[in-house]
Amino acid sequence: MPVGIITGASKGLGRALAEALAGRGWDLVLDARGEEALAEAAAAVGRYGTRVSALPGDVTDAGHRAALVAAARALGGLDLLVGNASALGAEPLVRLAELPLDGLRRALEVNVTAALGLVQEALPLLRAAAAGTVIAVSSDAAAQAYETWGGYGASKAALEQLAAVLAVEEPGLRVWAVDPGDMATGLYAAAVPGDTDERPAPDTVVPAFLRLLDERPASGRYAAPTLVAGR
Repeated sequence: MPVGIITGASKGLGRALAEALAGRGWDLVLDARGEEALAEAAAAVGRYGTRVSALPGDVTDAGHRAALVAAARALGGLDLLVGNASALGAEPLVRLAELPLDGLRRALEVNVTAALGLVQEALPLLRAAAAGTVIAVSSDAAAQAYETWGGYGASKAALEQLAAVLAVEEPGLRVWAVDPGDMATGLYAAAVPGDTDERPAPDTVVPAFLRLLDERPASGRYAAPTLVAGR
């Protein structure tokens, strides 16, 4: 059975992707900071009959990252690493003039530094896999200038650059930075509380990720809405 690690897997896109992969027979290592929510997600994923290891913790902690990779090794290796854990930098989002620098540091630590740290920890297993894959969950804010999204967008732009360089340095892997597009998630609700615009549920985006895994296109940046639409 293939094995994957998904960070930020207790809800939203991470949980939806975990359930979809479990439905395809993947064994999974799931991470999130909230122990109760993660346990609920692991129970839902486990109903598909695959093996699930749920480790609550913070991806900025090196020991936690090592534990995630060790759990994957115990399941037989690692075929897929999905970096989905994210921090906004401020909740709700604010203009750059008011952005707390400690908040920006937190966003960079979670979205960039910890993401790279987990890749570094996982590389030996990914290199040994027949089809080692890294997915960095990004954002359109990495490429577009949206008011109040500056700190978060800057961190995701840095993440995308790391993914692009990783793809050059590790040609044996597939490395995709994926912009999932607008979704109704807790992260968005925290970013823009009170926004009443209707947004698609995270599970509507999952087919884009499955398409990437099925077709295995070249490493690069992909927009989920385009993949779902089949263009």
